[in-house]
Amino acid sequence: MPSLTLDPRLERDSVHVVDLTLCQVRLSLDARYPWLVLVPRRPDVTELFDLTQADQRTLWQEATALGQAMMQHFEGDKLNVATLGNVVAQLHVHVIVRFADDPAWPGPVWGHGEAERYAEAALKDRCDTIRRLAETLNVG
Repeated sequence: MPSLTLDPRLERDSVHVVDLTLCQVRLSLDARYPWLVLVPRRPDVTELFDLTQADQRTLWQEATALGQAMMQHFEGDKLNVATLGNVVAQLHVHVIVRFADDPAWPGPVWGHGEAERYAEAALKDRCDTIRRLAETLNVG
């Protein structure tokens, strides 16, 4: 599969964790939430319908399987899965574990307060956890 050209905002606000069959999995650098961004490794894709039907199925399989694994691991109250693309046109899917006591609950995480960056050790630990969860997935 060709290398992924990433929107500079996705590059700035997240870090690469692992590649799945279709998507590059990135961890949002906002440490307030277990928050992943899945970016299909396909050129010039801005909308879900730009993907083939097979890639659409794989995208949702990857997002839901990883979301389920995250919910179980982090013992979340709700899983938010969203594609917005109003600021970053490149197709990407947010997978966010939410808690009833998180800073934005029950509203959306976007535009709520200032992002809190991970400390270096916490970032490494969270990435390692996501890699382990991804290894258990049966998708693709």
